Amino acid sequence: MLKSLMIALAGLGMSTMAAAATIEEGQDYKVLEEPVKTHVEDSQIAVTEAFWYGCPHCYDLEEPLNAWVEELPEDVVFERMPATMGGAWNQHAMAFYAAQELGIQEELHSDFFTAIHEEGRQLTEPEAIADFFSGYGVSQDEALKALDSFGVKSQVNQAHARMRNMQLMGVPALVVDGRYLVTSSLAGSLDNMPKIAEALVDKVRAEQAE
Repeated sequence: MLKSLMIALAGLGMSTMAAAATIEEGQDYKVLEEPVKTHVEDSQIAVTEAFWYGCPHCYDLEEPLNAWVEELPEDVVFERMPATMGGAWNQHAMAFYAAQELGIQEELHSDFFTAIHEEGRQLTEPEAIADFFSGYGVSQDEALKALDSFGVKSQVNQAHARMRNMQLMGVPALVVDGRYLVTSSLAGSLDNMPKIAEALVDKVRAEQAE
């Protein structure tokens, strides 16, 4: 009985120590040299995911990230930002913002990843993207117009500027509060990225309360 109690207490102590473990700058995350402006209220915390549809690691991050996002409290605002590095990256960024303009982005997002990584579709040409979009209640003509619209091109340019300001050299990446950068190499794994981001959200929340 006493032995069991001691084992239980030891386990509780280990759990407490694990819960008290803190993240470390340079080991779990990086602080950006210049904070990037976020478009959320002062009482809210922005979390931005930089991704590319053609990136297999971004595709693998989808499941743990989406599970985390579903449980986010109201003071956390999550947004996706397609990375722009030219070529297919920019074409996929245009697809993301065109789908957003057409009101089908949330429904289409995961399927776009699946089409590329499981079905082997390139989806880099406007016609191919428009054909894919046609399965979501929009005509190919509407899709082509959205892909070539001034609004979509402007959003791609803005994403490129934000990516440079965030000093992103690759994806996937999570930026918390426009200040803290989390990558898979810093986090140790893709699964750990949301966990580090959550700890950073807690850090920002504590800073706001001071």
